[in-house]
Amino acid sequence: MTQRVELATVMDRLAVDGLITDYAVAVDDGDWEAYRKLFTADGRADYRSAGGIEGDAGNVAGWLAETMRLFPMRQHLIVNRRVRFGVLEQDTGDTARVQADYVNPMRFAGDDGGSAAPDFLCGGRYAFSLLRTYDGWRLREVVVQEKWRRMPDRATAP
Repeated sequence: MTQRVELATVMDRLAVDGLITDYAVAVDDGDWEAYRKLFTADGRADYRSAGGIEGDAGNVAGWLAETMRLFPMRQHLIVNRRVRFGVLEQDTGDTARVQADYVNPMRFAGDDGGSAAPDFLCGGRYAFSLLRTYDGWRLREVVVQEKWRRMPDRATAP
């Protein structure tokens, strides 16, 4: 591998990592316009394993906007990112797949003045499929694979 190819691969990895971070920030901040722009025109997302929907990025963004109103505090932590580049039309590096684990604490809306601890905590794995476009890397597909969730018992919660 030449230094030029190695540098291009490093730059792609950084760009892909930035896109995954932008995804988490868009969801956590409720920036649904930014969320939509992260996807290709035919991009899709699948949140069914977490009790959500599957569909094109626009419809999923609308569903998320409505659903996430329940959780004004949310913080996705996306870690253990495994990036694999693929080939599209004989050009190395046009596609990428990212497998990444997540932990997502959230707090329900309410004015009870309770603690700042999360009411809802879940974790699992994301499967991201990306495509290099003229505008940079974009998400073709996001699949959430929720593995666990925890909610405190309301009767014993502080």
